[in-house]
Formats: sequence, structure tokens, C-alpha cells
Amino acid sequence: MFLGNYRHSIDKKGRLTVPARFREALSEGAYLLRGFERNLMVLTAADFERVYRRVNALSMTDPLARQLKRLIFATASPVEVDRAGRILIPPYLREAVGLEDEAFVVGVGDYFEIWPPEGWEEQLSILDDAEANARRFAALDLSLEHTGGEPDERR
Repeated sequence: MFLGNYRHSIDKKGRLTVPARFREALSEGAYLLRGFERNLMVLTAADFERVYRRVNALSMTDPLARQLKRLIFATASPVEVDRAGRILIPPYLREAVGLEDEAFVVGVGDYFEIWPPEGWEEQLSILDDAEANARRFAALDLSLEHTGGEPDERR
């Protein structure tokens, strides 16, 4: 599980240090792709394969499906963590989201995101609005019960 947020520098070659606690999950490989906001996403190889199968199963006659395929596959790049714990972010992805010499690495559960500092600061300002969050997330069932309505036995 990818949790927390970390500020890291990006070297002149475009290498970013991955937080130590994230590295083991990437040992079987990972994919870097453009996110849905002006950010990047890093998925494990297994999770990217699941996304690939689901997106690739969408009808090529559907214009929205074609756009999603372009967004995901045209920007995807396999990455490996080097001995120093870094991944190389290709220039086209750094340019697409405005990454320069530093970034925020943000865990979001099954994957993590890479944000330029100003983009992450903007996200934090959105997330800091408690009243807006209550409205935004009201439709989501965030109860700690199982989907079948049975109480979670861990409590």
C-alpha cells in the first residue's frame, strides 16, 4: 500500500528518488503514466496489467474509450528502480506535467502520484476545505462495514 507524501528532488537526468517504503512494491517492475490531473501515476506492473486488460477491452468504436486509451497507453512508460532507489522520468512526461527540479511523491493506496510542487499545493488547498469535502464525498459509502452490510469483525 502506498501512503504518505514526500518531497524529493529530480536530478538533471530526470531521476527521482522513490521513497524507501515504496520500493519493495515496485520490485517486479512498474509503469509511469500521465495522471488525470496535471500529475503522473506510478502503478505496479501487476496493477498496470489489470488496467491494460480492462481498458483494452473497451470498444474501439467508442470515442471516449479511444481517448482513454490514448491518455493511458500513449503516455505509459515502463520504469525500474535503480540501485540508488530512483526511477527515470522521461522528458516528455516531465514536460507534460511541468516537473523540473523537485516533486511531491504522494501515496494514494494502490498506486502513487508524482506532482510538481505547485500542483500538489493546489490539491492540498482543495482538500483542506472540510465543508466542501463533506459535500464532495457524501455520495461515497465510507463506512467501515463490509459491502454485505455485515459489521467489520476487526472492531
